[in-house]
Amino acid sequence: MKSFFRTFSALFILTLIMSCGNADDDIDLNLNLGEGLGQGKPVDDCLGLEEGDLVLSIQDQFTTAPGKVSIFFKVSDTNGNPVSGLTADQFTIYEQGRNDDCFNTISTSESFARISPNSQIFSNNTLLVLDLSNSVLESSLEELKIASTSFINNVMPETPLESNKMAIYWFDGEDKLHLLNELTSSRTELAAAIDGITDDISSDPSTDLYGAVIKVSDIASDLIKETTARDNIGAASVVIFTDGTDQASRFTESAALKKVDEANANISFFSIGLGSEIDTQVLSDIGKTATVFATNKEELEDTFNDISDKVSERANSFYLFEYCSPKRDGSGENNLAIQVKTGAREGAVQTKFNAKGFTGGCE
Repeated sequence: MKSFFRTFSALFILTLIMSCGNADDDIDLNLNLGEGLGQGKPVDDCLGLEEGDLVLSIQDQFTTAPGKVSIFFKVSDTNGNPVSGLTADQFTIYEQGRNDDCFNTISTSESFARISPNSQIFSNNTLLVLDLSNSVLESSLEELKIASTSFINNVMPETPLESNKMAIYWFDGEDKLHLLNELTSSRTELAAAIDGITDDISSDPSTDLYGAVIKVSDIASDLIKETTARDNIGAASVVIFTDGTDQASRFTESAALKKVDEANANISFFSIGLGSEIDTQVLSDIGKTATVFATNKEELEDTFNDISDKVSERANSFYLFEYCSPKRDGSGENNLAIQVKTGAREGAVQTKFNAKGFTGGCE
């Protein structure tokens, strides 16, 4: 049974790292009550660890009898860029009990340390939003369909996972964000939806770009709220493609950017622009996490692949790290530090856990 740690000192709430570029600086604010290191804090000086290039942001932590400690965290560099692909042997565990002057290293092999599937506590949703206004349908629809299918295959696992889903929306000049395919974990279903797009799908040749941004931001925010209500952690990636500027003038640029700027910090925004009629600054502001541009339709697949790599890196930078602690019932509250090293980069974070109910043996 999970015993969640929810109370944290205001002393450890750090200032949010702000980015001028397209950095992925998302932290789950709903559960962490803070930013930066999330539930963690900088490690004690007695460990002698230098300030590192990596940031471990603890999103959640819990214990499971008879002695398992589970820490769910996101790894990024100091610029907020996600770090994916880490393995258990790249982590070092340190524990400090009430009788210890400093921390003791816990063997990762003897403690059965592992990176575990995080689907039971984490949901990741991708919202792909396509401009299907007249200019796209007449000149670049087939290239867009190829690029979108490639994006789906890159982002979605071949074996469907309930914790990883995607939905596809499209917009034209109507005051509506059209649903092409609802959230699903099946990339076959998503690809079929893309394949089914025809050049007569739209009846309004205008472009309601700002309306699409506002509406999909609300959808992503609602998904995060639904996930949090289930006591899980949620992340969402919004990916918007367009080949032009807002022509409908139904909503303002400032209203759209306000939605993006004020969205839950675990929502990332990506944008893809095509051709010479786009406003690169506006698209960069909308795609605050990352933005790419294609000068012609032949480059579309490459630009979609660039964004799919960034979406996947972000999702795979969340880790559920678990190990069996040697602490036992009666030892009370213990300090825990986790250090990660990958190449020349390293980082560490410190937190606490209570060994109440811990006995010998561990799954």
